[in-house]
Amino acid sequence: MARSQQPNIVLIMADQLAPHFTGAYGHPVVKTPHMDALAARGVRFDAAYCNSPLCAPSRFSFMSGQLVTRIAAYDNASEFTSAVPTFAHYLRGLGYRTCLSGKMHFVGPDQLHGFEERITTDVYPSDFAWTPDWEQADERIDKWYHNMDSVREAGVAATTFQLEYDEEVGFFARRKLMQYASENVGPFALVASFIHPHDPYVARPEWWNLYNAGDIDMPATDAGAVPMDAFSSRLMDGIEASTVAVTDDQVRNARHAYYANISYFDSKIGEIVRTIEEIGHLDNTIFIITADHGDMLGERGLWYKMNFFEHSARVPLIMAGPGIANGAVNSACSLIDLLPTMIDMALGDDEDSRPELGQPIDGRSLWAMARGGDEDDGEAIGEYCAEMTASPVFMIRRGDFKYIHCDDDPPQLYNLANDPAELVNLAEDPAHETLAARYALEVAERWNSAAIKTDVIAKQHQRRAVFAAMQNGARTDWDFNPPRDASQEYVRNHMDWTVQAARTRFPPLQD
Repeated sequence: MARSQQPNIVLIMADQLAPHFTGAYGHPVVKTPHMDALAARGVRFDAAYCNSPLCAPSRFSFMSGQLVTRIAAYDNASEFTSAVPTFAHYLRGLGYRTCLSGKMHFVGPDQLHGFEERITTDVYPSDFAWTPDWEQADERIDKWYHNMDSVREAGVAATTFQLEYDEEVGFFARRKLMQYASENVGPFALVASFIHPHDPYVARPEWWNLYNAGDIDMPATDAGAVPMDAFSSRLMDGIEASTVAVTDDQVRNARHAYYANISYFDSKIGEIVRTIEEIGHLDNTIFIITADHGDMLGERGLWYKMNFFEHSARVPLIMAGPGIANGAVNSACSLIDLLPTMIDMALGDDEDSRPELGQPIDGRSLWAMARGGDEDDGEAIGEYCAEMTASPVFMIRRGDFKYIHCDDDPPQLYNLANDPAELVNLAEDPAHETLAARYALEVAERWNSAAIKTDVIAKQHQRRAVFAAMQNGARTDWDFNPPRDASQEYVRNHMDWTVQAARTRFPPLQD
């Protein structure tokens, strides 16, 4: 395919952003003008899910197009192995320059996974420190487990490590785009992955002051409004919500800061879109806006993620650019669908160039629906194999229904069309007995839960042994250090400053 026919792809990812809390998805208070603008000229997927409601597993599925149990991406300390092909590998094979700016929570010595360049470090550990222990599933690891401090300490600050990180991510992403333009590079696929609005819920004053405290809506469903299911009870204990009380003011402050940080993330979308416009690539660039998972933000008394209720498991998914229709898609989909979708974006009509997949993928392409085709009545599959449980948790979202299964807990079945807040568990309802039985049979056919549990525990033992050994002797870190040679930047004594000024100026001066 001729290079000019391939669109650039710019994927902008938030961390822990539930679509419910965005103007683009209809929230009456939260301001997301740049997300709104992309949705207004593109397509919004209204039933998009993560495949595991935790950072690293979700991102490994997103990168590979595979479910976490297929690649043993169980938790935030699972290694993402180099032999797993990613969308960055496939796009690179199709002639794209591939670049990552920001967080992807890669664990292991491979910190690129197909990206030709990575221009920032990551924000979280790349080793096995955060390995859970399913043989002591009720034991908290206070050093890194979530607790209620993020809620109780929410508020305003001049800076945080997250603000520092996202400023770096945005700057280096924009600089790379300018470099691509000045060097006439194309096509390119750039991922800019920010950590906001992930807790801690702390915002800079200019974003906090966008909102009046009286306008911040409180959780629609509190802990006492719905019977506590077994998994939620363990999650409440794990994050200490069952033992550490928070006041209404603290809850409101946390939501206030979360909304502020969504607007901050939205501003980064605006900066990147403006840069694409400045370099003259707006008409041949496809934007994809998404997140790795959501945030309960106090709904049902729960916070953060780690469950398959809507606020935790759903993600925003907006696409805009050449060839993309304007509208909304109701068919269920998930992050594993983005790998085949981006391949189709890159191929256009050139089927002869379709790459051979190095491994089977679990996703399907959303490209036809994004271009205005008929909806495909698809599904979203979720798997959770991390903390607060001692057995795998599975989700099937199809049509109006969502089914959640864990060997240790009673099943859950919700009709999201009639009950979007998931207040009524239909799994034991006689009127839904046949449907619940079908889902139970499907779970048994899809997954060998006992075998998965055995593998999870074996992998945990394996990683803990490696981590313990690596704490002795000379320290070896896998944390990514972006290669940078300051002696070749800006103006140095071996450079002609006029040449350097012309080289880095865009648009260039005309002869």
